[in-house]
Amino acid sequence: MPTSRKSPKVSTAKARRPTKAAEPRLSRTRRPPDIAVADWQTALRRQFGREQNFGLKNLGSEPFFSDFAVHNPASNSRYRVAIRGTWLGQNFCTCPDFATNDLGTCKHIEFTLAKLAAKRGGKATLARGMVAEYSEIWLDYAGARHVRFRAGQGCPVPLLAHAKRLFEASADWALPWDRLDKLDAFVQAAQTSGHELRCYDDVWQFVAQIRDAEHRQRTLDQAYPKGAKDKALGKLLKVKLYPYQVEGALFAARAGRALIGDEMGLGKTVQAVAAAELLARHFGVQRVLVVCPTSLKHQWKNEFARFSEREAQVIHGLRAQRQLQYREEVFCKITHYETLARDADLIEVWAPDLVIADEAQRIKNWNTIAARALKRIHSPYAVVLTGTPLENRLEELISIVQFVDQHRLGPTWRMLDEHQLRDDAGRVIGYRALDRISQTLAPVMLRRRKAEVLTQLPERVEQRIFVPLTPQQRDHHDENGGIVTRIVQRWRKTGYLSDADQRRLQCALQNMRMACNSTWLLDHETDHGNKVDELMAVLDELLADPTAKAVVFSQWLGTHELIRRRLGTVQGQRDWGHVLFSGSVPGDKRGALVERFHTDPHCRLSFPPTPVVWA
Repeated sequence: MPTSRKSPKVSTAKARRPTKAAEPRLSRTRRPPDIAVADWQTALRRQFGREQNFGLKNLGSEPFFSDFAVHNPASNSRYRVAIRGTWLGQNFCTCPDFATNDLGTCKHIEFTLAKLAAKRGGKATLARGMVAEYSEIWLDYAGARHVRFRAGQGCPVPLLAHAKRLFEASADWALPWDRLDKLDAFVQAAQTSGHELRCYDDVWQFVAQIRDAEHRQRTLDQAYPKGAKDKALGKLLKVKLYPYQVEGALFAARAGRALIGDEMGLGKTVQAVAAAELLARHFGVQRVLVVCPTSLKHQWKNEFARFSEREAQVIHGLRAQRQLQYREEVFCKITHYETLARDADLIEVWAPDLVIADEAQRIKNWNTIAARALKRIHSPYAVVLTGTPLENRLEELISIVQFVDQHRLGPTWRMLDEHQLRDDAGRVIGYRALDRISQTLAPVMLRRRKAEVLTQLPERVEQRIFVPLTPQQRDHHDENGGIVTRIVQRWRKTGYLSDADQRRLQCALQNMRMACNSTWLLDHETDHGNKVDELMAVLDELLADPTAKAVVFSQWLGTHELIRRRLGTVQGQRDWGHVLFSGSVPGDKRGALVERFHTDPHCRLSFPPTPVVWA
């Protein structure tokens, strides 16, 4: 029977050396030149774990080789630690770091080992390791994950012979992937022999993931033998998908958990809806959770209604109201990032089969409340959408990919060591070998640019209008440009930017951009600038057609305000109704605004805060 306890690894590696009292303290940001990066990371966890004041509770009857509950009072988190000895990879912890760091240890294990070693006879007992009558099948997390076998002292000779045929004894009893299908028979043989064989939960989860991936490939190949060119996919939704969109939906369904990083405007939403439809038809998906910014919740509901026959529901209101909404049987529920942490228990009970995370750059910082809450949602399938998978720092991409597949990129410490370029002071000055990351992500990430699929897109007219700056705009622009020049020159000379200089640089660059719209965005008094007037001339021509509508994007609400001031000012013209979206509009009111723009013929303009695609 499966159990949640963890087992040791039989290893030929050297035992850990005892920490000396006079050993210098290691830096978390700078690796000593005489130590390998993996050893440095292991030592950091040992150093940090032994300094903690965690709570420790023995969950078993054995004083040393047992399961322990480790409680962190600062974060109120609790993890289970299984201790089997002092060899790296021999112990186990349920924390996320242990699952992904490839080191075979973590701060919770090191804390527990230090506490046990301080007991009388603890060091000698731990060094000998655990000797058990029962045998074990366990998942080794040190390096690439492997299913391994350890024979107990009471293992019958016929069962041991069977194990030798199934596992590779020369490779520390690792189970080859092409023999995973024979694991059930081996467990059954152990049960028939009467010998106790413990096969742990994470083993079965690992095996199930591999089997599910193979099943998806076979099922989709049989259903659509021509792949993305199969005509049956043309009837998947109520609208016809472009070929590259079919490819994206099929890619996401095959992967099970995927990231679609197409450029803005290529229809990532419809690809996600199509992927959800494929997963529902062929793999039994019945509950889909869409997580998006607040401003996009009602748009997602409208897109589901437009593209598919599936029902979608926006989650809104106070806690009691949201609780009732999660109890309703609806195919798709739509929520926003800010409520994930507060509704974590409701989402866990509802248990979504598929999570769609839109505008996933919202979780590029792994330490935010929203990012941590999203990554705690356990679902068999996931589709992540973002037009900017990598904006500024490699850590942002790592954070997003961790939700898709926490093992895909390997441990963060190794990624940064292999791809970051640092100066002598340890500051990041660039990146290298990013093409290797693309190859690693290829099975789970799809990114197309407009130029790549241009022949598949409908024709459109793109017109660029160049508007000169007024003298007043030029003054603001050049004044801030001077600040940028001085800071950059100082950086080139010293190779260093203080936090204050970085903030001044960002502020000056933003002021230069705002000055190109109007001086009003800077002083809220004057309105020097031709850009808005030129836009109004374009709208006069466009909206001369009584059936036409327009969506005007701007990063700044101040620009929208300047446009609104010019409505209805030209001899009764420009009597255009409009809707404005901003953070001040409650989430439950936005659906009505979206509906008005779609259905009210007098509502001609929409001012959304971010670039979104409207029907």
